[in-house]
Amino acid sequence: MAGVQVGAGAVPWAALDHAALGLPATTDLPASQALDALVHAAAGVAYLKWFEYQLAAAMHAELVEPFEDEDRRELDAHTRCAATIATTMSITQGAARTLLTDAVALRDRLPRVAECLRDGVVTPHHIRTIVSRTELIEGQCYAALVDADIARALRRPGSWSPARMEAMVDTMVDRRDPDAVRARREKAKRNREFTVEMGRDGLASATDTRPAEDIVALHAAVRRLAAQVCPKDTRSKAARASDAHYALITQTGFDCDCDRPITDCRYKNIDLTTFAATAPRIVIHLVTDTTTLTGPVPAPENERVCRSPQHLPRPDLAVDTSASVTTEPSAAEPVASEPAATEPVAPETVAQGTVATEPVASETAAAQSVSPDRVDVSADRDAAASDAAVDHTRGCEEPMGLDFVDGVGFLPGIGIVSGAHVRDLAADPRTVIRPLGDGTDTPLPATQPSNPYRPSAALDAYVRARDLFCTWPGCNRPAWDGDLDHITEYDHTHPEKGGRTNATGLGAKCRFHHLLKTFADFVDDQYPDPTDPSRLIRTITIPDGRTVLGPAFTGHDVHPGLDTIVFGDPPDTPTPRRATPGLTERRRPAPRTEQKHARRRQERNRNRLRRVIPPDDTPPPF
Repeated sequence: MAGVQVGAGAVPWAALDHAALGLPATTDLPASQALDALVHAAAGVAYLKWFEYQLAAAMHAELVEPFEDEDRRELDAHTRCAATIATTMSITQGAARTLLTDAVALRDRLPRVAECLRDGVVTPHHIRTIVSRTELIEGQCYAALVDADIARALRRPGSWSPARMEAMVDTMVDRRDPDAVRARREKAKRNREFTVEMGRDGLASATDTRPAEDIVALHAAVRRLAAQVCPKDTRSKAARASDAHYALITQTGFDCDCDRPITDCRYKNIDLTTFAATAPRIVIHLVTDTTTLTGPVPAPENERVCRSPQHLPRPDLAVDTSASVTTEPSAAEPVASEPAATEPVAPETVAQGTVATEPVASETAAAQSVSPDRVDVSADRDAAASDAAVDHTRGCEEPMGLDFVDGVGFLPGIGIVSGAHVRDLAADPRTVIRPLGDGTDTPLPATQPSNPYRPSAALDAYVRARDLFCTWPGCNRPAWDGDLDHITEYDHTHPEKGGRTNATGLGAKCRFHHLLKTFADFVDDQYPDPTDPSRLIRTITIPDGRTVLGPAFTGHDVHPGLDTIVFGDPPDTPTPRRATPGLTERRRPAPRTEQKHARRRQERNRNRLRRVIPPDDTPPPF
């Protein structure tokens, strides 16, 4: 019997015509052209991954589906199919099983998301996030509607980070399945546990499963204690955190691990009792809206009947996108906590958290609700208008069981939490609820009365609730842990020239990206969307001149009521400057910093003019 080598006869990739693939003939290119090719190659990787999923799904249809209903073998058809893939591709059985599972999920549950992968608008590593966080909608009538909601969000112009992707998917699932989310949370609370797993070399791992807010508090306490070392400590950051966690649990010592004598290092002898007694209260911030705090509200009649075509035969599967435009009866102005500074901080920086050994203080701010028939901003307005003409008669006519709809909350460091979770936190006597606005059209103050450079507490909370994360493309750092940056540099002498302290002029950035923008040749911009002034267009221009769009998913998509919050204009009073002593040498027309700021303002204006008519060959937002 002759053996056949798998893949024999196929032309090696290196021997293919690069021009036919849209690739340059050589990789020895200038940086700007190399970046263009890199973006194109990333889109090609996405297409090849989609093609791989298609092939795996075809194998599943032939080798698994005919037998899966009655196959009771220990090594069933699914296992054998995965083993075939694993053996051929020299990957682990687990990796092959994940490939097969994701391929089937994209084919049956998320066909619209699969099209986004094919078209290069989403990267392969985001697919695993989407598939895993939509597992619980498998077999539900509304699964196709969730698929359409996610695909529509993915096709918006803008960039995605893993954390924003998780928040978006969780929001879409929660809006279609609030009852199941609430039931799962109650079950998870009953099943909380503490487990220990023995490892190798005398080490072991401990896992404590608790509500998210408790873990956020514990993490903040561990990080704060782990930071109490000098720069000469020999441990890694992870090892210091492990030692700090054990010290907090057992109330044993935690000291600096440097090789200096105790007289030279003030961290050599840390008293945990004194440390806890003098530690500032760290605040956990939760963002939600008033209707979420009051509980679920009755769903509109058109939301109680399933319009999903999920039950149609697979070859005719076509999502009725008209049903994916939902009405948000619980939309309200979001809550946002007024952050409390726990230690001296740099300008535009706020620190917060909670100490695990003390009562957890969670601050929640709520505002007045807005119109209950507000359209869900998760759907693009243009898409909503075109979908309205779609025939509603297709699809399932069974009741969905969605008699009530509920809101969600956003917990920094965790992501989207259900309305029931929000109300659990709000009922805690230690929670402080701070409304963001009074529900009227009265503008809120934008700056502190004594200093037009510093934002007011209301504007600070609003910007962080609006941005959710650092606004730099791809960054996962929560907005509450970062700085508030003036997009256009603030002119202390002539504030009217630009850089004013208002909602449009501020953005959340983590410390690294704030420093990168300030001292490197990266220029960011932020301005109202001409088609929807309540939303912002964000861009980052890299040193070679390429412009990258900012986040595609923000707090507006989680809490539509943010659109109703307005702020007054900041004052134009310049900050007094000390008189410059007389000089005998020649003077510049303007200080170097002022010249740099003027140059950046001009570059932002040029970029905006170029974006009036965006090019058709805009690369995908990776």
